[in-house]
Amino acid sequence: MTVTISANVDPLLSQESELRRLRDAVNQRLSQLLPVGSERDRISEAMREGTLAPGKRIRPLLLMLAAGDLGCDRNHPGLLDLACAVEMTHAASLMLDDIPCMDDAALRRGRPTIHRQFGQDVAILAAVALLSNAFGVVAGAAGLSDTCRTQAVAELSAAVGLQGLVQGQFRDLREGNAARSAEAIADTNELKTSVLFNATLQMAALAANASPAVKSKLNCFARELGQAFQLLDDLADGHSGTGKDTNKDEGKSTLVALLGAEAVRQRLREHLHSADQHFSWACQQGLATRQFMQTWFSQQLATFS
Repeated sequence: MTVTISANVDPLLSQESELRRLRDAVNQRLSQLLPVGSERDRISEAMREGTLAPGKRIRPLLLMLAAGDLGCDRNHPGLLDLACAVEMTHAASLMLDDIPCMDDAALRRGRPTIHRQFGQDVAILAAVALLSNAFGVVAGAAGLSDTCRTQAVAELSAAVGLQGLVQGQFRDLREGNAARSAEAIADTNELKTSVLFNATLQMAALAANASPAVKSKLNCFARELGQAFQLLDDLADGHSGTGKDTNKDEGKSTLVALLGAEAVRQRLREHLHSADQHFSWACQQGLATRQFMQTWFSQQLATFS
């Protein structure tokens, strides 16, 4: 199945080359920002394993591409640090999601989960340390104004906190096995996924000194994008080769269970179309972000058709 977004897509070779360059820059900077402990320092080792394990790096790439589309230099060192802070936050959330009292997952990114490798105590402490490190990286990001750094910290804090990832995980744990309406499921999905996308894009907007109107449209873009990502994750649940446990959603009240896979695919297409419209309003000149999302979703959905 092909996802259609209204941007005119240039040949993908140059885009793939740029994405590889940005991904390599993120991986290299992450390695520099994460602590290197002794052989006995299991927490540092777990932090590095959980963050540096091969991943898609969707959020840091999105931050840098969106900032570039909004007029910021993608090679700005502060921008790279903001991107790395988002990836650390995402990695910490995955480590906590996977522990036995949460989702009790065995695999993540094709490897044993952090608590399976290091123990649940180390996984929790490593996740907390990662979050602390992420806020420190944002607070010290080079070349950004004090106001920009302060606002970026606030955005990331809101995404993690009681009205963000924490609340989304709590609702999923407490309500996920009970009957829910489509609206209730979507509300939880927004907290689980959209809020960190929004922080990612708001930080890009701060770095690019974007207007309040642009930030508002980016918030709408993030909400639609987060819903699409969560629906994609639900569709992937029964498939092998994702690097994660299969059929973890069995018995849960997901939109796939409620509406069926084909209806969810249609919803996903609608979310992507709406997301594209919001981003095209926020950034009429740049195409890199829209091309990136179109290509990525098309490739992922092709494996689940």
